[in-house]
Amino acid sequence: MQPTFQPIVLDRPSIRSTLDRRFWVFAILGTVASLTLLGLVSAIIPNPVFARMIPPDGPAIAVWIASAPLMGILIATSLAEPAAASAATGRDLSGSGFTIGSLAAFFAMGCPLCNKIVLLALGTTGALNVFAPIQPLIGLGSLVLLAGTVVWSLRRRATGCAVVAS
Repeated sequence: MQPTFQPIVLDRPSIRSTLDRRFWVFAILGTVASLTLLGLVSAIIPNPVFARMIPPDGPAIAVWIASAPLMGILIATSLAEPAAASAATGRDLSGSGFTIGSLAAFFAMGCPLCNKIVLLALGTTGALNVFAPIQPLIGLGSLVLLAGTVVWSLRRRATGCAVVAS
């Protein structure tokens, strides 16, 4: 008689099973808030408070539109914990990824001449000749970081680890 081997099946919920209605409401609200806040502050959405010296280009608008849903999902993973969330184990790095990714997205979509930090560090010529050409790369890096943080947060959510607010 030959021994039969049975695969070990872990009873772990899939990521999709943890995304309830409450999660999607927070994700949509977070996306709208991110679109609005980043659009107004970076003056992609024209407003009387913030102005741009250089009109937004295609990559800036693409980063703005692509980063908002990622930020919305990250906001939802922090605010809408799954029903079966257990105590957090280990250190959660999603807050750091969200912060750095969001900041990089803001730098990628902002006007290089309106950014005081860039102007102080590089001057006007440096802002136009050094910073402006690398803004699309900064935007790409921010999207990769935000997407990686989304995957990290959703996997933690599916394993039952609560997201630690930092």
